[in-house]
Order: sequence, then C-alpha cells, then structure tokens
Amino acid sequence: MAILHLDRLFKRYGAVVVADGVDLTLERGEALGVIGPNGAGKTTLFNLIAGTVAADSGTVWFADRDITTLPAAVRCRLGISRSFQIPHPFAGMTVFENVLVGAAFGGRRKERAAYDRSVEVLELAGLVGKANALAGALTLLERKRLELARALATEPRLLLLDEIAGGLTEHECRDLVQTVRQIRATGITIVWIEHIVHALLAVVDRLVVIDFGRKIAEGDPHTVIASPEVGEIYMGIAADG
Repeated sequence: MAILHLDRLFKRYGAVVVADGVDLTLERGEALGVIGPNGAGKTTLFNLIAGTVAADSGTVWFADRDITTLPAAVRCRLGISRSFQIPHPFAGMTVFENVLVGAAFGGRRKERAAYDRSVEVLELAGLVGKANALAGALTLLERKRLELARALATEPRLLLLDEIAGGLTEHECRDLVQTVRQIRATGITIVWIEHIVHALLAVVDRLVVIDFGRKIAEGDPHTVIASPEVGEIYMGIAADG
C-alpha cells in the first residue's frame, strides 16, 4: 500500500526547472534511494515532499491524503520528517535537549512522554552515551546521528535522509549504514539521497536517478547503476565507451 505518491510535480526558479513532471510512488516500509549529479533537483524533491517549497503544479499525496498545500509543520505532524545535508544542531544545548525539542514540538508529546521518546531515539541513533554532551562539541558523525535522532523524535512514518553519509570515513559510513538499517527495521519508510552509492546499495530496495529535475531511471539498484544512461549522466562515463 502506497504511503507517498507524487503526481507530475513541477517547480522552476526563473528559467531553471528543478522538478520537471516528477511521478513517484513509495510503498509503506520501502527504502528508496535517490541519486543524481549536483544540481539535478534531488534536494528540491525533498523540499517539495516536506513542504518547505511549494510546487508550481502537480500533487503530493501522503497516506491517501492530498497534502500539496499543507505547510511543513503540518506535514511533520502527519508523519513526514527529514534530516539535512549539513547538520545544524542547537549548539549550546545538550544532545538530549536537542532531541527533546523534536519530541515535544514535532511529536506534540507531553513532558513525560517526550522524555521517554527522546531516550528511545538516542538509543536507536547510537547517541545515548552523549545525551548530556553539548551538541556543539560533537564530531561530524555524532552530529549526523543527532540529525537522525531529532528527525526520529517526531515519530515519522516517512523519513527523508539528505546525504547523511557525506564527509564520513569508510568506517564511520559503515556504522551509519547499520544505524539506518536498524531504523528501517522499526517499519519506517525511508527515502535517502546520497552520493555514497555503496551505502545506498546496502540499504535500499529501489533506486531512482534524477537529472535536470527529471526522473531518468528507476528500478532494482544494481540494474540501475549498471545502466549505460546512468553511467553517462551520473558518473560521466560515455554510454558507448
């Protein structure tokens, strides 16, 4: 059963088209990977789903509800949450306090329930040992884990991950992939934008390739990666090479 359906989404900024009639359906519990060159429109796609950017035309359906005109805060309360490519925690607050903000306001929980939820997601994100540390003192990997925890604190049904593996070492990337697998095992549906392709291949069921705002390929991750068209557009390898 579909949890998300995008119907002919279109968005442009002046002469630049960043979403060109995008159609996409995501099943409940699925993990979908999204790749494409820089400037292809991947993050714009997330913004259109999350509600931080309004589509010029087209429709966004979530759990059989038309949410196209709903603001981001309402979409969050309905069950759509996201991480950001560059983590921006509340640096002067502790890790626990950062997550508590998501649980109390995004998740609309009362104080005791918000505390309990915060502990749960810190354990899931592998940060419970850093609960009392200032967020501004965290390593890059820990800040990315905090991004995950803050998103999870809102109790999402759909989690949008924007290049969370970027900038990590190989070992750190493997650790983060394991965390994403554990998150997925809880039943949360995931859409993950990532340039670290091997990280995606370790998690996702399906892969979508976007270029100039258009969906140019979709299907089994290994089949899509092996496509000559994807090699030419995404990896810069000539199709007849």
